[in-house]
Amino acid sequence: MTNFHVYAGAEGAPAYPDVRSIEIGDLYDCLRAGYEDFMAKPSHIIFIIVMYPLIGVVLAAWTSGANALPMLFPLASGFALLGPFAAIGLYEISRRREAGMDTSWRHALELRHSPALPSIAAVGAMLFAVFIAWLLTAQALYSAIFGPEPPASVGSFLSQLFSTSEGWTLILAGNAIGFVFAVVVLSTTVVAFPLLVDRDVGAWAAIHTSARAVMANPLQMLAWGFIVALLLALGSLPLFAGLIVVIPILGHATWHLYRKVVVEERG
Repeated sequence: MTNFHVYAGAEGAPAYPDVRSIEIGDLYDCLRAGYEDFMAKPSHIIFIIVMYPLIGVVLAAWTSGANALPMLFPLASGFALLGPFAAIGLYEISRRREAGMDTSWRHALELRHSPALPSIAAVGAMLFAVFIAWLLTAQALYSAIFGPEPPASVGSFLSQLFSTSEGWTLILAGNAIGFVFAVVVLSTTVVAFPLLVDRDVGAWAAIHTSARAVMANPLQMLAWGFIVALLLALGSLPLFAGLIVVIPILGHATWHLYRKVVVEERG
């Protein structure tokens, strides 16, 4: 039975892979490779991804009442914070395709047997904590600007949001704070999950490697974050349905970004 370990890998100490610098053009290569992975065998995507947009629709319906309206955008945008974990099965599919192995969708579930599963769960729990912190921060910001009373209706909420100085303050401050949360997630997980799928290095080493990858490629990673945010926004427009395509492509592309940034294990 695999020993339970989180902080470090199976060897008992964190292993820190080397990272390399990449070019902006490499991001296009990653997206192209992600698209090719998606097109090569898209049938498994339905099983892994379809719940993601469905959850979005459910949450949109849940927040359709006036009491929860202020949380609709934080909930929708907060999905992006959980994206690196939500796409974890896709990294395994891309890894197997790269290695010339069977890429049937059932193999995405084989990660439950991975020796790095405790570390994957730990980084996933960290992402969920960041997601909750974002929601609490967004709620506190709304209350600080508009008070604790919920909007009377959808119309009044939209009116106060776009036609008052307080509304524009909420929009600008909310986006600024959201950007900080997004940077934290990008810096700590941009390659963390693909690395843990590929190697059992431990949660700390995976987060540390992501941070070093961002520091080695600040402009490139900022551009990657912008690309991800833009594609997620476009995919969310038709009632989140576009995410069925956007999420798998980005998930596969993230695997190829990992391959470009993190030096392969010697051995």
